[in-house]
Amino acid sequence: MINNILTIDLEEYFHANNVAVTLPLAGSVPAPSRIVESTEALLAFLAEYRIEATFFVLGKVAESHPELVGEIERRGHEIATHGYSHALLTSMTPQTFEQDLRTALSVTQPCVKQPIIGYRAPSFTIVPSTRWALEVIEKVGLRYDSSIFPIGFHPDYGMPGAPACIHAITPRLMEVPISCLDIAGIRIPCTGGGYFRLFPYFISRALYRMYNRKQRPIVFYLHPWEIDPTQPRFSLSLTRRFRQYVNISRMMDRMRMLVRDFHFTSIRKVLAA
Repeated sequence: MINNILTIDLEEYFHANNVAVTLPLAGSVPAPSRIVESTEALLAFLAEYRIEATFFVLGKVAESHPELVGEIERRGHEIATHGYSHALLTSMTPQTFEQDLRTALSVTQPCVKQPIIGYRAPSFTIVPSTRWALEVIEKVGLRYDSSIFPIGFHPDYGMPGAPACIHAITPRLMEVPISCLDIAGIRIPCTGGGYFRLFPYFISRALYRMYNRKQRPIVFYLHPWEIDPTQPRFSLSLTRRFRQYVNISRMMDRMRMLVRDFHFTSIRKVLAA
């Protein structure tokens, strides 16, 4: 059985880009934190099914909840970094990105014992115009990136034509791209997040089985807020509201079906295999 990869982007519900772009003051905290409750629910779920996952921890979360990050590692999971501020790389320069990344590592690494070796950009914003970020990720000593979404249709992210498999993207950096399946010349996301909530489960399962038949691990992602149907709701545009909230109430039921049908572990374990 193939070891697929389960990743969690550890951020608050109001850090999500669909919500953050509507907030009047960047960096403000517009509503109560819910990260502890939703993460504890995820940790209980992972313990029930004996799954090790990779948590991409936002630096702001590590700064405000260091004990939570330490507890995630004590439960046997890998800690990686999601940057500090959740600013999109498309709004940064190489210099501001390096500062953001170093700040994230400075507040997250003290929370855990194992060295942090991986990074994921907010909203997957390593895109053609921000490929310079790979040099910065190498420079700070990380060993892998998991930010590239090899699709071309999304308005916020995507790198059309990028390899859809795990590969060395530079001599010292591995890329663990978000999974996509080529069907009749079209790339279909096989991922998680909003795609997993949107597609009926039988479609996701069929896509994942097709992907595994290529002897490739699925790189699945979710956020703690995606299993929290009682989170505060924001007034969003129709498109953003749909992307943010579609089928959140069904997420945990679908996750249970998923982990019964497929085996998952962390990026660290897959790269070490």
